[in-house]
Amino acid sequence: MQYMSIVQPILELVGSLGFLLYGMKLMSDGVQKSAGESLQRALSVLTGNRFISLLTGLVVTMIIQSSGATTVMVVTFVNAGLMTLTQSVGVIFGANIGTTITAWIVAIFGFNFKISAFAIPLFGLGYFLSIIRKGVYKNWAQAIMGFGMLFLGLSGLSDVFTPDQLGWLFKIQGDGVLGILLGFVIGIIITALLHSSSAFSAIVITMAYNGLVNWELAAAMTLGSNIGSTIDAVLAAMGTNADARRSALIHVLFNVLGTFVALCFFHPFLDLVMLVTPGGHNSNIAIRISMLHTVFKTLSTVILLPLQNPIVKLTKILIKDDEKNTSNVYKLEFTGLLAKDSVATHIIQAEKAIADMTDVVTDMFDKIQIGVTKRNSDFIEKYREESVLAEDYVDQMHEQITHYLIKCEALQVTEKQLNHISNMIQIVDELENMSDSCYATIMLIIRSIEKKMKFQTEDMERLLPYIELARQFLQFIRININKTLTPEKLELAAELEDGIDAFRKDLKKVARKRLEGGADVKSELLYIDIVRTIEHIGDNCFNISETLTAV
Repeated sequence: MQYMSIVQPILELVGSLGFLLYGMKLMSDGVQKSAGESLQRALSVLTGNRFISLLTGLVVTMIIQSSGATTVMVVTFVNAGLMTLTQSVGVIFGANIGTTITAWIVAIFGFNFKISAFAIPLFGLGYFLSIIRKGVYKNWAQAIMGFGMLFLGLSGLSDVFTPDQLGWLFKIQGDGVLGILLGFVIGIIITALLHSSSAFSAIVITMAYNGLVNWELAAAMTLGSNIGSTIDAVLAAMGTNADARRSALIHVLFNVLGTFVALCFFHPFLDLVMLVTPGGHNSNIAIRISMLHTVFKTLSTVILLPLQNPIVKLTKILIKDDEKNTSNVYKLEFTGLLAKDSVATHIIQAEKAIADMTDVVTDMFDKIQIGVTKRNSDFIEKYREESVLAEDYVDQMHEQITHYLIKCEALQVTEKQLNHISNMIQIVDELENMSDSCYATIMLIIRSIEKKMKFQTEDMERLLPYIELARQFLQFIRININKTLTPEKLELAAELEDGIDAFRKDLKKVARKRLEGGADVKSELLYIDIVRTIEHIGDNCFNISETLTAV
């Protein structure tokens, strides 16, 4: 019997903790699948305004209920070049404030009435909603089920965290320095193991509410959880570029520096929390712990946000710049999903890679215009080797991005995301074909120079508006590469395609007439080949336009 009195509370604790953690995961995943991609896109297009960045990080984290998820997104976006290091500072600070919302939900709703009175009905509502309208409400139903499970876990924790069940924990109670430091270390370790400061906050609030730990120990454990929560940012930064590692370091510095100051002035800090908490010393301890969490994060932000630029400079001193990569090797690493990561983050990163590929192809095409205008040995000397390297680089991008997208397809993606990934694979194929046409055209121009082929001035001049029209089409694609084209824009793409086709027919007709008139056969055939390869580029652009319409 004595054995069971020890084992049973531990088993109940593990089960309740499982409900709590899985409920939080379901809730966060459901919200992220429903609105997370829009939220992440908002993060990826932030301006340099630190207050907008702060507000965005705050709102995103409050919605998805995870500062770890927000921070992992930030590290990923900085690594992909979608966000600057300076922009990431405000988002990280805002995320740290936003994560306190979970503690408030637990404190306000968790102990004012019987939790199971609404936790079980909530779970049932979410489940039947997922069955009745699975296609429409599946993700929100998952979030509702998670919300119900969270409070079921909280109810279980409340039952097990009592002096009768786990009274041995009273041995670590105490107001002395040793007790505070012990609670602080416990907060770091357990939060790092759980990968969730929100879950640990719920545990601490439950323990304190049931009298299992006192106010000082609960405060120390809560402060320790702030350092333990940085584990996700550290893991996400492994294998990334220097700026991404610096953004993770900023998250670590924010929590470590703030916690160090709070520990140095521990009792004055607790007095401040008491002062701003309604009811002061007579207040509900659950509300008091939530207030401590919020005051700590807010004060840290108020102090550190004006120091944004010095903090960025400090991280650049601590983490050196990456060595310049002079090799013509492209690499797009698929790191796999971290605990706090999401499919949408990978999709946005792939979109950035496709935009980069479009830039390389556009740069290749610009060399065609230069070659037709300046047909001399300088063009060969300057652009032959460069074009070879660029074409090889695009081939590598084609292989790496396609491989990356295929791995994304293997994840738990929605039907909409699966279609988007499939369309991106098709776009990458078209871009690679376009680079082949650009390279072939450049090589034709180089051959005409080396063979000293003669073209009439008016013939080359006729090519320029044709090339310009193709360039406009390519710029249109470059601007809209990761957007959904409206019917009006698709109509514009069709007009550009028709214009290129009409130009091609006229140019080929003129070339045939010159052949019939006794012009140099090799020169005219090469001229026709140039016209044909440029037309292929227009075809690729139109194919991409149709794919973007179907996104």
